[in-house]
Amino acid sequence: MNMRAKAFKAALPYTLPICIGFLFLGMSYGFLMRSKGFSFVYPMLMSFFIFAGSMEFVTVNLLLSAFNPLYAFFLTLMVNARHLFYGISMLERYKNVGWKKPYLIFGMCDESFTINYTVLPPQDIDKGWFMFFVTMLNQIYWVSGATLGALLGYVIHFDTTGIEFVMTALFVVMFIEQWEKADYHRSALTGLACSLLCLLLFGSENFILPAMALIILCFTLDRKKIHKEAIQ
Repeated sequence: MNMRAKAFKAALPYTLPICIGFLFLGMSYGFLMRSKGFSFVYPMLMSFFIFAGSMEFVTVNLLLSAFNPLYAFFLTLMVNARHLFYGISMLERYKNVGWKKPYLIFGMCDESFTINYTVLPPQDIDKGWFMFFVTMLNQIYWVSGATLGALLGYVIHFDTTGIEFVMTALFVVMFIEQWEKADYHRSALTGLACSLLCLLLFGSENFILPAMALIILCFTLDRKKIHKEAIQ
């Protein structure tokens, strides 16, 4: 068995639980797009090129509203600001992976980050190929779900009110799961405290960017202690 085949075989089991979730969430996104009058081509291409589930749900309203690229830019920044933390955390992991690095950066969603950051493949498995297949498989699941949902939307019709809430529910479940698995909660509590403070100061419409900036500042100032607790 060659190096790539071994890495694929090692990565596949970690992504199968995500496959179920991504197919469901992707289908809900495809249904939503179709209910708004878009062709199946839109969710198929958007899920492939954007590949940011929460932003794709938000983009539905952006496409239906007045053209405002500046607003779209800052909204995208706020919705996906958490990827700043992902990127910083993966600086070491993405070293020496060659041409795969640009794709790993592009395809780093929440679930791929969780696997690639927490799972150490066996020594006989190439790390770069392992992370590549984790990322690629997760994207395939998402694109397939979005496309299938949009296609089914041509023949199945139902009330889609509230369907966009599935992403919020997903983040809540992920937070609870990681909280239960972690031995220390300093980072999580820091994020919650910063978010609550900014919510009280700036209101629900404007708190995300200040909260992200404050969290980055707190992590930067306290990075040595957080890292020490993380490796204990």
